[in-house]
Amino acid sequence: MDDDVATPVTALLDRLERTVRDARAMPMSASCLVNRADLLGLVEDLRRALPQTLDRAAEVLGDREGVVEQGRSQAQRLREQAQAQRKAMLSRTEVHKAAKEEARRIIQEAEQQAEAMRLEVEEYVDTKLANFEVVLSKTLGAVQRGRARLHGESELDALGDSLDRLPDDGERPLPGGRS
Repeated sequence: MDDDVATPVTALLDRLERTVRDARAMPMSASCLVNRADLLGLVEDLRRALPQTLDRAAEVLGDREGVVEQGRSQAQRLREQAQAQRKAMLSRTEVHKAAKEEARRIIQEAEQQAEAMRLEVEEYVDTKLANFEVVLSKTLGAVQRGRARLHGESELDALGDSLDRLPDDGERPLPGGRS
């Protein structure tokens, strides 16, 4: 995937990660406090940026089909040229054998060129799709981490409520049933 398309998504992911990393830590916990509005704003920005990234991926796939079709057309033209040359050579009886061999060589070369072009196109498209997959994986991971952190905030609220219900220090029984 091109960097110019991945940049908005990557920048948003970086901001999301920085927000979570810089959030105030909760004592004796792996949780942290984040501003819900800030985090939800970043998630919304990601939602707006992803369609652009997906549209670019669709363009890459469309380009692949166009390049493959162009390669096929060029291979067909090369075959037709080879066949036309072959016919022209066959009409001359004195060079009949040489013409036959040259025609075979041209056809083989055209097929090799077409195959090489096809392999190049597949490699190009695979690379672009792999890059796109990485961007989407990072985006998904960031969203999952953000959601997990939001859920973690709810768990902290529940923990605070249960601490409020505990008796004062003077009333708390000692471990092992001793008073």
